[in-house]
Amino acid sequence: MLDARQLEALSAVVEHGRFSAAAQALSLTVAAVSLRVKALEAQLGQRLLVRGKTVRATPAGQALLAHIKQVRLMEADLLERLAGSAGQRWQSVPVAINADSAAAWFLPGVAALLQRQRLLLDLTIDDQDHTHELLKNGTVVGCVTTRADAMRGCVAEPLGVMRYRCVATAELAARARTPQGRVTPHRLLALPAVIFNRKDALQDRWLEQHFGLRQARYPRHFTPAVDAFERAIELGLGWGMVPELHLAHRHGRPPLHEVVPDAVVDVALYWQHWEREPLTAQRLTRAIRDAARACLAPLD
Repeated sequence: MLDARQLEALSAVVEHGRFSAAAQALSLTVAAVSLRVKALEAQLGQRLLVRGKTVRATPAGQALLAHIKQVRLMEADLLERLAGSAGQRWQSVPVAINADSAAAWFLPGVAALLQRQRLLLDLTIDDQDHTHELLKNGTVVGCVTTRADAMRGCVAEPLGVMRYRCVATAELAARARTPQGRVTPHRLLALPAVIFNRKDALQDRWLEQHFGLRQARYPRHFTPAVDAFERAIELGLGWGMVPELHLAHRHGRPPLHEVVPDAVVDVALYWQHWEREPLTAQRLTRAIRDAARACLAPLD
């Protein structure tokens, strides 16, 4: 049997990235936390942590973290059945998702479930091309990702398509056009782009898909916050890729115009989660599936 206190210590160290922060969170000494982790490593006969300035889990540690999260959700389900809704405790559910989905359809779609089932959402925001790494390393119980192939022990459920359009202010869009009204790469790439973060490749996909350009060079602003990102475009700082779902709810805000009308980029999204889910996670999966069906375009 695995020792619950040792598992708790391992989870805290990985979550906080340092033994000292984990010890503070658990109200223990650093030595006590270290001893518990070492005892767990000795029992399993392998290293669970890579110790350094920031501590991270080894592949074995990642597998154990996923197990810990599953056990916690199963315990919460059991306590709910034994005590009934009156005795139900708040339970944390870690999920990874891209910022556009979180704001546009995910949070509105799962809010009622979170309140009804007393679930605490532990949301990690990352690019949709990278969220699956957090599921792989045991940090989250599920992720919204562009990865269609299911990872080992997981299921990849198709959610739908998020459509993006390249937009700018009317003044900036006009500067990208010739006197005849045609957008040229030369004119467009002389103007800055507004990009969410350094993992964001949507603008490069758009340039390749509609202009045949690969690894194009152009000036860039980085604004890793949804409100700041769209605000930067509104202020004329550059052109950027905005989801249709966001453009449809801009009432009262400055207008944005398509740089090239109907030149879109479609991003297929999937919900990857454990193949064997506790009841709490199953409920979350159903809510995510329903929310995506209501808001996203269907996958072919």
